[in-house]
Amino acid sequence: MRAPIGDFDHATPVPDCLDELTGPVAAAVRAWNGSVPADRILYVDTDPRWADTAVFVEHYGRDLLEQSANCVVVAGKRGGETTLVACVVLSTTRLDVNGVVRRHLGARKASFAPMDTATGETGMEYGGITPVGLPAGWPVLVDAAVVDLPYVLVGSGRRRGKLLVPGKAFAELPGAAVLEGLGAA
Repeated sequence: MRAPIGDFDHATPVPDCLDELTGPVAAAVRAWNGSVPADRILYVDTDPRWADTAVFVEHYGRDLLEQSANCVVVAGKRGGETTLVACVVLSTTRLDVNGVVRRHLGARKASFAPMDTATGETGMEYGGITPVGLPAGWPVLVDAAVVDLPYVLVGSGRRRGKLLVPGKAFAELPGAAVLEGLGAA
């Protein structure tokens, strides 16, 4: 199948390639029940050496820069308690951690979660964390600009491979809240 965005040789519906995904992502695909059918989410095999956005778009298509999103794990702290949250913003923007995220969580302080925490809690590889398959109960904050795109490229849970997800599917993820201005230019 031809990928709807990017210069990929082949795209596979995720239900047909569960072995390529981490356990949490594969489990989320198996349990998928949103208005966007799971087979509309596609997997593209990519070289892990090119997982970082700038190098990735150079190799797989410059148009992907405007159609890619990053999933960032943030730790919000208040009164000795820490809440982990996943934030999904376009790769051309910067996550507003100390404004929108902190206020939404009602946290006194918010910061990027340490790499060991992010990977350990999600069961995913650093550089490939995706909002599909996050731990139950996690808030998922999604910038409204992500939801507006026909397809968005995000991590697959591993550094190798990416997911192409219809934008509106992000609004239906468990724990999702769509927020204006989550990603700042």
